[in-house]
Amino acid sequence: MTEAIHDFTAKLRQPSLRDHLRSYLRWRRELARARAEGRPDPEPPAQAPISINLDLTTACNYRCDHCIDWDILNTKHRHDEETLRSSICTMVERGLRSVILIGGGEPTLYPGFADFVRFLKNLELQVAVVTNGGRGDVLLDIADALEERDWVRLSLDAGSNALFRAMHRPVKRSLDLDEICAWIPRIKRRNPRFEIGYSFIIVWEGASRDGVALHENIHEIALAAERARRHGFDYISLKPVLERGPDGAEVMDPGAARAKEVEVVARIRAEIEKARGFAGPDFAVRVSTNLRVLEQGSWREYTRQPRTCHVQALRQVLTPQGTYNCPAHRGAPKARIAGADAFADEAQARATGKALGALMDRFDASRECAEVTCLYHGVNWWLEKLAQDPQGEPEPLPGDERGDCFL
Repeated sequence: MTEAIHDFTAKLRQPSLRDHLRSYLRWRRELARARAEGRPDPEPPAQAPISINLDLTTACNYRCDHCIDWDILNTKHRHDEETLRSSICTMVERGLRSVILIGGGEPTLYPGFADFVRFLKNLELQVAVVTNGGRGDVLLDIADALEERDWVRLSLDAGSNALFRAMHRPVKRSLDLDEICAWIPRIKRRNPRFEIGYSFIIVWEGASRDGVALHENIHEIALAAERARRHGFDYISLKPVLERGPDGAEVMDPGAARAKEVEVVARIRAEIEKARGFAGPDFAVRVSTNLRVLEQGSWREYTRQPRTCHVQALRQVLTPQGTYNCPAHRGAPKARIAGADAFADEAQARATGKALGALMDRFDASRECAEVTCLYHGVNWWLEKLAQDPQGEPEPLPGDERGDCFL
């Protein structure tokens, strides 16, 4: 069963997002008709993505062996604060609803991080933070600004202090899980309305980055779940390790395991069952879509993508290096839509809309993402059917309002 946080079809069927979706689908339908009839391409709708991943900084105070963004950490690239704020405002005017502060670096290291979070909340955006947890004082500082549908997730990936240090190699060598997790009750006391999650990327023996073997952690899944519940986290999120493929895409490769894939999956399944023993009314064990299909043995089906990735028009990645079409291709030139100033003003936003249309033509997801176990696989095929429907205006059926605009 797909976790609600990953049920993107249901999210797009929300009444609050349907007009945005319908506008996009009308454009795709009209584009197909115009090309079939030899007419000029219609202008893309004056829209921003509904949701963005925002990399505030490339700076990081960890040296994680399994970091998928290793090559872009601690570079000279910087956001211009004025341009960034202007870009967010323009996107809000064009339909932006949520921002996930994440990757490419540690977001809490961004100068003025707390002020920027409050700026986003003043724009009535839903806000999420994915952090390594090394600056609990900063998380405590922003806690009062967050609301019920916002969330914070700490990337911890271990249950013991020894394995945590070996995997993450924090600059502050004394930092451990005990110190990080001790902040959670304090944050919860300040504001219990938003969720705090414990993220655990499952690494199997044989996984590597740039030829360097990673630390296996399958045996600590249940230990991490117990720790997460004990310290007051709302859930533990389990997902498989991703590696950077030869073409730059983020791929899942259980075939690289030293043991047979079936044995690795069996071990993972057994440990997840142990972890579920800690679930209760106040604590959930959440399994990501790509981990679920790995367990089921159907993960290769999720690498079969339509030619057009429709989600790239609805969710993008804004980084100091530029604006990209997907987190799985963050930093790859072939996935670059525009610069970091893509939405700095209306003129830039219009140019970015045209650039997105051009990228959607040349970025063949069936080829570029052929090795990617895509979280958006189901919703992309749903959107493909709606966009290609020959019967009149596409009208996706309305769904329940979930109050969740994260994509």
